[in-house]
Amino acid sequence: MSGARIMAVGTAVPSYCVRQEEVKALVAGVFKERMSRLDKLLTVFDNTGIETRHLVCPLEWYTVPHGFAEANALYQTQALELAEQAARAAIHQAGAGPGDIGAVFFISSTGIATPTLDTKLLSRLGLSRHTVRLPLWGLGCAGGAAGLARAAEYVKALPEKLVLLVVVELCSLTFQHGDASKANVVGTGLFSDGAAAVVLGATGHGPVLLDSYSTLFDNTAAIMGWDVVESGFKVRFSRDIPSLIRERLPGVMEQACCYWGVEQEKIQHYLVHPGGVKVLQAYEDSLALAPGTFCLAYEVLARYGNMSSASICFVLADFLRKTEPAGQYGILLSMGPGFCAEQVLFQW
Repeated sequence: MSGARIMAVGTAVPSYCVRQEEVKALVAGVFKERMSRLDKLLTVFDNTGIETRHLVCPLEWYTVPHGFAEANALYQTQALELAEQAARAAIHQAGAGPGDIGAVFFISSTGIATPTLDTKLLSRLGLSRHTVRLPLWGLGCAGGAAGLARAAEYVKALPEKLVLLVVVELCSLTFQHGDASKANVVGTGLFSDGAAAVVLGATGHGPVLLDSYSTLFDNTAAIMGWDVVESGFKVRFSRDIPSLIRERLPGVMEQACCYWGVEQEKIQHYLVHPGGVKVLQAYEDSLALAPGTFCLAYEVLARYGNMSSASICFVLADFLRKTEPAGQYGILLSMGPGFCAEQVLFQW
């Protein structure tokens, strides 16, 4: 079947690797005088399924307040470094050169820059100054799947060039030292930093991306997102997310399969965004799939935490390393702010 093919996936993480118990101790120290029943809330850290995470700053940096300008300046330098590392890895794996890339899709939601960081990335990678650029901001955890879908559409429209998708999130820089809310503590128990890049083309031997399906749910904007405050991005993170997934995902999956003309029983692979243990359990409950279906997502969550839009690309990279092609259908699924679901149908 025709469609854009994944030629390579590159990933990158910051050098500071921390254990979950270290982050828990940090949060306990920051909020111990300002939050009642903090000990009970800290048990969140023990139930995330996360063992280690990577951060762009040493833990000491997060123990004192930082303004938005300082955090965003770090985002602009560190996100660019990680994006370059991931992009170089993907281009090298694809056996491609700078002249082969015709478009760059740049996905991020944890910092801002104008001009966008992809302008500097083009220069660092030695890409043509006529390369098409499409920065996409604000997609959050859904960004990786949405980016793959949009990049695949571009390949189908202009198949003579390769497309580079770059996804980078520095979630740790949004930690609000002065926000003694449950959402801030829970978010700190989950989120981390990382980058990924995917090279797509019209030919090759990788998985073929056949189609996509996007869904925006009504009256759910308050479920997840950022509230912009003086100190930066304050996380909006509802406890209703797992319930919403259980309620809506079965119908959305059925609609997508009907749209694609593929029976759901023929879907053999499910690559999902590892948003957290409760999110993964909601996927399992709502889709009633065989045990172990989401093992790769659990493994990525344990090693890296929730890197927002980048996480699904880490799952994809592990899948390609561990799975031989057999012509089977698969779905790549992420849900994020909106509240929305992004699904990509592939064959491998």
